[in-house]
Amino acid sequence: MRADRLVSLVLLLRQHGRLSATALARELEVSTRTVLRDIEALSAAGVPVYAERGRHGGFALLPGFRTELTGLNHEEALALLVAGSRRGAEAFGLGSALASAMLKVVDALPESYRDTAADAAQRLLIEPDADLLARRLVAEEVPEAVVAEVRRAVFAGHKLRIHYAAVDQSPKWRTVDPVGLVTVRGLGYLLATRSGEDRTYRLSRIVAAEELDEPAERRERVDLDRAWQERSTRFRTGGDQVAVLARVHPARRKDLVGTALAVLAEEDDADGWLRLEVTFQDSRHAVWALWQVADNAEVLAPQWLRTSLRDRAAAIAARYDDSC
Repeated sequence: MRADRLVSLVLLLRQHGRLSATALARELEVSTRTVLRDIEALSAAGVPVYAERGRHGGFALLPGFRTELTGLNHEEALALLVAGSRRGAEAFGLGSALASAMLKVVDALPESYRDTAADAAQRLLIEPDADLLARRLVAEEVPEAVVAEVRRAVFAGHKLRIHYAAVDQSPKWRTVDPVGLVTVRGLGYLLATRSGEDRTYRLSRIVAAEELDEPAERRERVDLDRAWQERSTRFRTGGDQVAVLARVHPARRKDLVGTALAVLAEEDDADGWLRLEVTFQDSRHAVWALWQVADNAEVLAPQWLRTSLRDRAAAIAARYDDSC
């Protein structure tokens, strides 16, 4: 909306003091011609914006043009800025809205809080893009139109039709009662019910969505944290899971347990290794997890997993056999 863009333009000038039309266009994701038209509209509305000529010129506001958000102490201001650094808004299609809101918060803070709160927020990292093993955490892309439709249905309390592609299946239409949205490590999920049964849908697998006029059948209030914990527990203890009995070197225990869904039993073995009974999501998950710890683990059961790992190792050994 143009009104939102005009506000954002003013706030950008408040934050940076002076910006060129090109810089403003880049920040607002519009053309420089649109920026010039917006500058004219602001001037006509009485906003004291003026142009400075020259190589280092640009647009600026007359000093003193601002409003202040009073009543916030330093800790409250810091909490808002830190919350603005979380990645969940991206998963729900609210990234640009969050950025705009945080810009307004910073601009409206009293002078005594603005610089110190912004500096402190830079020293806190929430959900980094990569972990200590240099594995990059990539958030899944969700079409803006899809996530916006899902979000509207969740907030309005209306039924929702989704064209959903489950794993290894073609997309199918289904009507659900949305409960809420959850983000975990950059991934977004829709919590819903279908015919009274709990369902969890990955947002990135929703091909299309349509909010319906019919009210959703759901409770008036919901504890999303509790609901997510309950569904996570059911996921870890059901489905096509694979139980594995393995001997593991203590130095690699954390690596194996960190990839498992659950540890069912654990005891010391005679040679100092550990004997673990763990569960994995499915057979592919089990093969992958045990392969990562290489010769620091030995699968005792099931036999098909031992055979799979042996065949994989034999194939690699054959490829690197120089005598062939």
